[in-house]
Amino acid sequence: MLRIFIASSFLLAFAAPSTTFAQDSSVESETGRITVETFAEGLEHPWGATYLPDGALLVTERPGRLRLVSTDGAVSDPIDGVPDVLAGGQGGLLDVAVDPDFANNRTVYLSYSEERGGGAATSVGRGRLDENGSALSNFEVIFRQEPAVSGRLHYGSRLVFAPDGKLFVTLGERFKMRQAQDPNNHLGTIVRINPDGSVPDDNPFVGKDGADETWSYGHRNVQSAALHPETGVLWTAEMGPLGGDELNIPQAGRNHGWPAVSHGRHYSGKRIPDPSTRPEFADAIHSWTPVISPSGMTFYTGDMFADWRGDLLIGGLSAKGIVRVRIDGKQFAGEEVLALGRRIRDVVQAPDGAVMALTDEPAGKILRLTRAASQ
Repeated sequence: MLRIFIASSFLLAFAAPSTTFAQDSSVESETGRITVETFAEGLEHPWGATYLPDGALLVTERPGRLRLVSTDGAVSDPIDGVPDVLAGGQGGLLDVAVDPDFANNRTVYLSYSEERGGGAATSVGRGRLDENGSALSNFEVIFRQEPAVSGRLHYGSRLVFAPDGKLFVTLGERFKMRQAQDPNNHLGTIVRINPDGSVPDDNPFVGKDGADETWSYGHRNVQSAALHPETGVLWTAEMGPLGGDELNIPQAGRNHGWPAVSHGRHYSGKRIPDPSTRPEFADAIHSWTPVISPSGMTFYTGDMFADWRGDLLIGGLSAKGIVRVRIDGKQFAGEEVLALGRRIRDVVQAPDGAVMALTDEPAGKILRLTRAASQ
């Protein structure tokens, strides 16, 4: 596994970006040299990003701001109409996704930590982005994780639209470990809902013992999710405890085992039974010890890095870079770490095939990775 450190400074002051991006560094990967540039900066803990049809990026900042980043890297003022969030610990404004029919309805979806009933939990809402990208209107909450509990950890959360228009929402167990084994709540689950928040009739627990919205359960803290570009199947990467980060294909109605089993240990060092001892649980495709702390991922489908087509690009918080995972069918086939020297919170593919990486910093950036010109 290739691990190369990129020595790069980060700028604490906002500088007006231009179409000539500042080159931070370069890195040699298994498939050739990569140029790393600062595409945009002046973002406080950017968390999630998605492209609009015109090539601009919608980007969330964890303290509770949503911004538009233009094709030349200019960062807008905060967009109005964003819901109040409980910002603290791992909570705040989290992921952003656009409706599959955004070109016609301009609907934007947000996930965020919401204070309610003396506790907090992850919620999802949607609103309409106005034509000039300055405000969301008619914002409505369409899903609330239940129950709301105390604490500031493990909110999840990624938003992924499936080819059939259903919306997957990944949720953490809010560090209430045992409750992840109860299918009747949303702690440690992946839920599947219609775009308006209603429950699809074919969800696995409809009419059975379990929450109607639940797709799979027994998860710990899922902050990475993406659809396979050929099969349309959801893949996720999940944070383990002390060791044991996981790459999964969440299976409808299945229990994925946390905390009854894990490839890692509790933070105290206490052992957890290995998943092989409990075959009734759905096991991971791959696990990482030491951890990479996965957050945000995408399947690469572009032309710029043709050798990467079909690979998973996973943001690594502990890995401080992008973990490129080679996939063979449904199997892990190898990896390399593109070490950027920074916590990477999300990874998205640009329309031209470049790779965009959000750095999890108080003075956060969007980095742009491209194939070096000399190749």
